[in-house]
Amino acid sequence: MKTSPHTRRDYQQTPDPRVLRWVRQVALAGLALVLVWPSARGYNAWLGWGPLWLVGMPMVAWWSLYRFRLPKLGGKAGAQRKRRSGPQARRRPVAARRRLSSAA
Repeated sequence: MKTSPHTRRDYQQTPDPRVLRWVRQVALAGLALVLVWPSARGYNAWLGWGPLWLVGMPMVAWWSLYRFRLPKLGGKAGAQRKRRSGPQARRRPVAARRRLSSAA
């Protein structure tokens, strides 16, 4: 059976350091530009919303270099929740609603 490239474990786990450095520098420069220059926080007719392109998109590119992995949470927040045992819960009967008289 042929395996797809997504199921194989032999792919590189970490991104190329040269690309990672470049994307990180662009993201941090965009963040500094948005924090320092007020007009970078606004809307441009040609480019659109400034913080999206200066901060948001470089951060998504940075995240995508790590194959969209989420950070690991420590402590109880990262632990799996215990499933309750027993049968599935049933719905309660709905209380009879009082009908409102129609205004004419």
